[in-house]
Amino acid sequence: MRFVMNKIKIALIFGTRPETIKMFPIISEIKKYPHFIDCRIIVSGQHREMLDQMLGIFQINPDYDLDIMEQGQSLSNITNHSLLGIEKILKKERPSIVLVQGDTTTTFTGALAAFYQKIRIGHIEAGLRTNNKYYPFPEEVNRHLTSVLTDLHFAPTRQSYENLLSEGVKSEDIFISGNTVIDALFLMVKENYIFRETSLKDKKIFKKKIILVTMHRRENWGEPLRKTCRAINKIIDKHSDVSVIFPLHKNPEIRRNVKEILQNRKNILLLDTLDYDDMINLMSKSYIILTDSGGIQEEAPSLGKPVLVLRDETERPEAVESGVVKLIGTDEERIFSEIDLVLNSREKYMEMSKSINPYGDGKASERIVKKILYNFNLIDQSPDEFKAK
Repeated sequence: MRFVMNKIKIALIFGTRPETIKMFPIISEIKKYPHFIDCRIIVSGQHREMLDQMLGIFQINPDYDLDIMEQGQSLSNITNHSLLGIEKILKKERPSIVLVQGDTTTTFTGALAAFYQKIRIGHIEAGLRTNNKYYPFPEEVNRHLTSVLTDLHFAPTRQSYENLLSEGVKSEDIFISGNTVIDALFLMVKENYIFRETSLKDKKIFKKKIILVTMHRRENWGEPLRKTCRAINKIIDKHSDVSVIFPLHKNPEIRRNVKEILQNRKNILLLDTLDYDDMINLMSKSYIILTDSGGIQEEAPSLGKPVLVLRDETERPEAVESGVVKLIGTDEERIFSEIDLVLNSREKYMEMSKSINPYGDGKASERIVKKILYNFNLIDQSPDEFKAK
């Protein structure tokens, strides 16, 4: 591959823990091209504490931090503050292209601010859809709106590619890259990992079958969360060889509901939000994962872990189709019966624990950065032949 001398400036915009995880491999890849790329990192601070945690783990030093998070912030506040803050920075820096990731409000406002300045936009993890604008909320609409503004769509899978085509996006503007979350995963999982979380240092915990639970989606706040907790209690009562580990989201409403039902129960460990590397390595040691997280739906198949998803719809259907992820909703009896089935049936467990991942092979970031370099005429060989399958 021959390089053509020139230089571009790339601005990466993100503001939450998941975005940071998925942007980290991109940042690492960009650092390989210092003679061709100037990089500016802009964080909104949409999720302050969890964002800072990830920045520290990955040793990312932002060039700009808007620090917009406020107690009880509304979506309108996040939108307003991030849009105005990003606009000022883009006017000053004038990057060649802005990269945004996923489906947060920061993603949408970053793309909108770039559009207003007539700056090209690259959307990482483009094309995920449920086609229900209120599920997940507000992420589904954020993705649609970002796609309308985007110039270069980095679709993680063939299904995402097809979704964008069906909405009128030109095929030449879509590149199937795989998902950068798998790149991050492969960088962080270690065979002899030592946990920082004190409660996980005791190896006796892992002598039982671990059910790892996470819940944070807005649509699951309140009664859906309470139903899930009641189902977990029933599982613990029936299966003495099972332990539940539940890292709690920072949201006080989530924490209150979970603690009311699960606190002080034998074989249930409630933790604060874990650092990313602790979380990934805990996933690798778990038996079953119960979650409403989109990111975990992408990560767990690479670890060969059955995933039961506490949602009725998903914008990530590929893993469901492959049989390693199953949508089970938030009905109490359904949750109990689905977990019970996987625990009781070795055949069912093996069927769902195949190490198959439709979301990537760990090379998405390399593909994305090379595609950008090619589009700006900095390399003269198209990376299209290296597209993810």
